Amino acid sequence: MVKQRILALDVFRGITIFAMILVNNPGSWSHVYAPMLHAKWHGCTPTDLIFPFFLFIVGVAIELSLGGQLRKGQAKRTLVKKSLIRSLKLIGLGLLLTAFPYFDFANLRFPGVLQRIGIVYFISTLMYLYWSPRTLVIASSAILVGYWLCMTLIPVPGIGPANLDPGTNLAAWIDQQILTGHMWSQTKTWDPEGLFSTLPAIVTCLLGVACGKVLTGYSNHQERLTKWGLSGVALLIAGVLWSLVFPMNKALWTSSFVLYTAGWAFLGLAACYWILDVQGWKKWSVPFVIYGMNAITVFFLSGVIAKLFGLIKVSWEGEAVSVMFFLQEALFNGWLAPKNASLAGAILMMVILFIPAYLMWKRNIVIKV
Repeated sequence: MVKQRILALDVFRGITIFAMILVNNPGSWSHVYAPMLHAKWHGCTPTDLIFPFFLFIVGVAIELSLGGQLRKGQAKRTLVKKSLIRSLKLIGLGLLLTAFPYFDFANLRFPGVLQRIGIVYFISTLMYLYWSPRTLVIASSAILVGYWLCMTLIPVPGIGPANLDPGTNLAAWIDQQILTGHMWSQTKTWDPEGLFSTLPAIVTCLLGVACGKVLTGYSNHQERLTKWGLSGVALLIAGVLWSLVFPMNKALWTSSFVLYTAGWAFLGLAACYWILDVQGWKKWSVPFVIYGMNAITVFFLSGVIAKLFGLIKVSWEGEAVSVMFFLQEALFNGWLAPKNASLAGAILMMVILFIPAYLMWKRNIVIKV
């Protein structure tokens, strides 16, 4: 039974949101170091780990929060209601962030990061509350195997044989039937947070629940670290082997991608736990705790500020340029190599976002979504 707050989880969440902001806000998309870019299609870069890590952390939090309330006798119906409200808030924030600042609802993109988090959180909560751990394992396995078979065996209507190519696979076809005109603007024919690929994303969250059960089920440090280490390695191996026939792909959230990224999540949390909660090396973690304390708020603000910096104009050398362009030109371009200048721009955004995060942390303000 967990009797105190696990610092490792707060820091792991903070590192994840820290990385998410870093890769989402380069000074120039034309000059970015390869590890800070998503894989072009098949494959998995360090950047591809970030979103599944966040869903995994949501799963850990489900076990720690809802599990604790269940053990205290809280009614499941009450927990479902609370979870539904939180899910709707996340979806609403995601749609608001997408709509800002033009609010063109006729062409509004429906899917998104926060929207997927909200949907996955609620479905995972229902499964967690009403199904046994054994049933969850069976259901998760069925989802991953079923998704693999559907994506690789079912012919795509109007296209031909099953395939995993951009825009012509089964997941893309489903999005086209339901979300036409409301998908990612860069593709318009498929969405990286589309409908069908949300199913395996639920398993990512449920693997986080399994990770959380190690925390609540074992009190010994060595037992926890051993369970997490063995689980992480097993998932990594399974993911790599499965990728031989069902390639890792974040946009499709393939089954091999689920296992592989969850493996790294287990090992990442274990590393944080060993450093912070076992060894007690905590001083370095404060900035990440600050980010992790209000992770959703910081992510939302990052989207708003980035859009505002791209819209607001200032005078620079006789021309009207965006604040983003001005800061990049005035502070970094010209004296830094292009990729270093771009990285410096991303770091600047992180510093800017650290200010409200720090003020909230200092005043112990936690905005719960």
